[in-house]
Amino acid sequence: MTKPNSKAVAKVMAITSGKGGVGKTFLSSNLAAAIAKRGHRVLVMDADLGLANLDVVLNLYPKLTLHDVFMGKAQLQECIIKTPGGFDVLLAGSGLVEYSRLTSGVRDDFLRIMESLHPLYDVILLDTGAGISDVVLFAVSLASEVLLVATPEPTSLTDAYATIKVLTSQQKRQQIRMIINQTARLGDGRAITVQLQQVLDRFVSKAQGVNIKLVHTGDIPSDPSVKMAIMRRQLLMLNTPGCPAALAISQLALKLDEAVISRSA
Repeated sequence: MTKPNSKAVAKVMAITSGKGGVGKTFLSSNLAAAIAKRGHRVLVMDADLGLANLDVVLNLYPKLTLHDVFMGKAQLQECIIKTPGGFDVLLAGSGLVEYSRLTSGVRDDFLRIMESLHPLYDVILLDTGAGISDVVLFAVSLASEVLLVATPEPTSLTDAYATIKVLTSQQKRQQIRMIINQTARLGDGRAITVQLQQVLDRFVSKAQGVNIKLVHTGDIPSDPSVKMAIMRRQLLMLNTPGCPAALAISQLALKLDEAVISRSA
């Protein structure tokens, strides 16, 4: 059983994306392993309540999920699963139509569970769904930090731009951390972030009267080891910890540790 920590309040980071298929869930699980390796107690919470697939990525077959907690069939601690990566997961289940919409019941259940989890962990990563549905936006609203995952593909960047606009207009977010996945060259992610920032400054910041800051937080290079880990349903950080993508995720964990996790409130 996970014991309460002395901090009482975990650092909550939402890992989200404008488009599906950009590696968000894969990154969530491997980033959790990298942060846990740095000595923090980490939980990845499946916040994609309608189409969850964290269990697929981690090759898990849960007997109990968040759905059972919502329905009063299980206690929260019964549903938390420890992984070989040194972090815990709380899975949501898939195909649950009643949780694909943000009703008052879903909202209250989610808030109650988050309140219970806060004292148990140093870090909670919310693996949200893609896009800007009300469930996704609600999950993101619970986080102090937003990590927006995109790839260099034009469709991914277009959807990332749309997501940023919604987050700044509806949640008044003034800072969003960018993680660019599947980069081909060193420096691609930073250049993409700069370009997005310039477009936002020109067309969004002036219109909304807010300064939106995109923080380039990391790049994950294209790496054949990633596809291999996905097909084997294994953690990259355990399977090939020395590959370029795993090293980049370790560097991302270090950066987040210094800038967010270990920073005094």
